[in-house]
Amino acid sequence: MKNIIIGIIILLVFAMPACQQISEEAQLTPNIEDTVFVKSGLTRETISTIAKDKVMQLAKDNSAFALAFLDQLQIASPGNENFVFSPFSLSLALSMTLAGAESETENGMLEALQFTLPEKEIYSTFNALLLEIEKSQEITKKGSEGSQFQLNIANSIWGQSGYDFETDFLDTLARYYGAGLYNVNFRLNPDSARNAINDWVADETKEKIADLIPEGAINELTRLVLANAIYFKGSWLYPFEQSNTNEAPFTLLDGSTIAVDMMKLTGKSLAYYQGENFQVVSLPYLSSDFNMVLFVPDQDTFEDFENQFSPERFNAVLDEMAFVTIDLSMPKFDFESTVNANELLKAMGMDEAFNADSADFSGISIANELMITDVLHKTTITVDEEGTEAAAATAVIVGIRSMPSEPISMVVDRPFYFSITHKPTNTILFMGRVIQP
Repeated sequence: MKNIIIGIIILLVFAMPACQQISEEAQLTPNIEDTVFVKSGLTRETISTIAKDKVMQLAKDNSAFALAFLDQLQIASPGNENFVFSPFSLSLALSMTLAGAESETENGMLEALQFTLPEKEIYSTFNALLLEIEKSQEITKKGSEGSQFQLNIANSIWGQSGYDFETDFLDTLARYYGAGLYNVNFRLNPDSARNAINDWVADETKEKIADLIPEGAINELTRLVLANAIYFKGSWLYPFEQSNTNEAPFTLLDGSTIAVDMMKLTGKSLAYYQGENFQVVSLPYLSSDFNMVLFVPDQDTFEDFENQFSPERFNAVLDEMAFVTIDLSMPKFDFESTVNANELLKAMGMDEAFNADSADFSGISIANELMITDVLHKTTITVDEEGTEAAAATAVIVGIRSMPSEPISMVVDRPFYFSITHKPTNTILFMGRVIQP
């Protein structure tokens, strides 16, 4: 049986602006043949005393970020294209970056990330949220032979050997994100460092993402890479029978139809909501704390639904869902998305972080010569009878400067949105739209 695999990678690469001259003889550090791991004296806090209301507020903020980023992605993406992204990975990795931001750079990032908690409480609360999500992997029902569930979240820091990183910054990432510092030599051998990071990425995603960082993305000006990986492996709680999958029509936005492989699930009790001109259904995974939610607008109402897909509407729908007996038909789908998030994040208020003249990451290094140069995000997703397989990668490059008597029939034969969500906190791990399976 095929399993669900979701790998999320966030890479934040900090470097100096290309305009800054480097004297190699004066600044090169000794060549590092093997990657050296330097662990902070602080270990990750695995017991949290953070109040539950603060954890839920941060999860709500993350959902607001997800929908705001979705708005920007809709603007940037042609209306006839599929896309998928991981808002949780983006939010998690950028929060790690925020730990080193100061002044207007910090304010802009807080605005873009939609954080409403005091800045100093964000990191400990993020840790508490992560602990809640990790705890859910223990609530797993036994499935059929071959089905399984696994969740792993890992963070790492890759820094230039000999560079003067602020202790408070490194301690924050160790204490709340469990990340230690790998010493590498970007100055002398950036490609060797790139390969080491790619190997870490591949290992943490069970080889789902290989060669994430392409040649040239890291160079002698790079000073720091922050990496986050989320590995999610499991199966549907109610698998679709492969023998019930048949070819069926799917109506596109222009009214034309294509043939797709339509899966069928009959007589199952699923969380459901019928809104004005749209339907919503939730499909639980083997660990039922996690689910995929399908938002399916009625024919010819997709654009109106898309324009009104707000955080308030999203959360209200989740709150109103009730269990009913459903006969569900939905298509298999398989695609990937690659996004350069620079302009999207700038439009959300984060422009100072990309400004070579005024970016302030003095919380990372007192030299205050760092700026974000790129935020790159790539995600793949496959949905079939057994579950969901997905992988996502992001690189942030920074340089110096009620129950009816009969089952409800729901046929997903038109464009729709989906999210993969941690139900106890309503944290959105993945989100996307399917225009053409």
